[in-house]
Amino acid sequence: MQNDGLKKVAVIMAGGGGTRFWPVSRMTTPKQLAKLTGNDVMINETVKHYAGVINREDTFIVTNRMQADLMDKVLFDEIDRSHILVEPVQRNTAPCIIYAAMTMKKLYGDALMAVLPADHHISDIREYERVLNLAFKTADEMNKIVTIGIWPTFPSTGYGYIRFSTNPIEAGSEVYHLRRFVEKPKLEVAKEYVNSGKYLWNSGMFIWKASVILDCFKQYLPEMYEKVNSIYDKLGTAEEQAAIEEIYPTLEKISIDYGIMEKASDVFCIPAEFGWNDVGSWDALENVFDRDDSGNVVIGNDGQGIIDCKNSVVFDNSGDKFIATIGLENIVVVQTKDAILVSSKDRVQDVKLMVEKLKTIGREDLL
Repeated sequence: MQNDGLKKVAVIMAGGGGTRFWPVSRMTTPKQLAKLTGNDVMINETVKHYAGVINREDTFIVTNRMQADLMDKVLFDEIDRSHILVEPVQRNTAPCIIYAAMTMKKLYGDALMAVLPADHHISDIREYERVLNLAFKTADEMNKIVTIGIWPTFPSTGYGYIRFSTNPIEAGSEVYHLRRFVEKPKLEVAKEYVNSGKYLWNSGMFIWKASVILDCFKQYLPEMYEKVNSIYDKLGTAEEQAAIEEIYPTLEKISIDYGIMEKASDVFCIPAEFGWNDVGSWDALENVFDRDDSGNVVIGNDGQGIIDCKNSVVFDNSGDKFIATIGLENIVVVQTKDAILVSSKDRVQDVKLMVEKLKTIGREDLL
């Protein structure tokens, strides 16, 4: 039976480094705190996405210590700063989710949680809100984990996939049983997935009751559950941060997909299409912004310095420098105040390798 009294909250996971968006994305200013896809930083764009479903006041952010101060400065004023949950160390997504779920239990007894990435782009907001409302309703009435899968539009090798059942949970429903999660596939396998019509892209969006996901932690990650539960009484008090800093480094470093989702039974999935893009690398901006007649995406530069270029991305974040490009094809050029990136589009996933190299050669000033 549906419980209309449960509060709907958004929990935004915002602790990542976004290394594929170097040199704009840095450790202290990762891509979720940068203006890449809209008029505001990406985390605020994420908050705008669900404006018709969840109140801004009911938004919670899980981030890390290096980003917390800047997060405080850029977030919408309506978001309570006590709702910024600070991880002392990064331990992947399962620890940050149990931290948030325990916080919901402490604050509200129980709540309907939408766990969302901080840095995805959505173009069809009305459809997104409709699907999110359906997910909340399903999680509430059925006491199940619900995830949103995206109908694939091409055989991506950069996304994980979801295999879902052929038939909906009941006639006429948009909700299906989830069969399994699949890691990022090779191209030929990705083509098979897309052609079969039985696979979706894994959006990383989860909707559940706090009580339901906590029961899953108790069953599948019992040690993590016991450690976080041991500081339950300190959550929401002056002792919270010290308690978190003591136990957090001891928590297993594991994703919610591996730790819970692949083990849990009877998980539901909603196939959807609302102009979703995970904005995972520089070439993804081609799917967010309009291209010129030659297929170029030009941002932060008036285009006056572009001559005979095709299917390229030019992104200027320097504020005062001019970019001139001539005869480029399938190239990404990114300029900031202290660095310039030039990469072929088919190698933009490897920008993270440059970040690793900068660490190796001691250029922390560029990280």
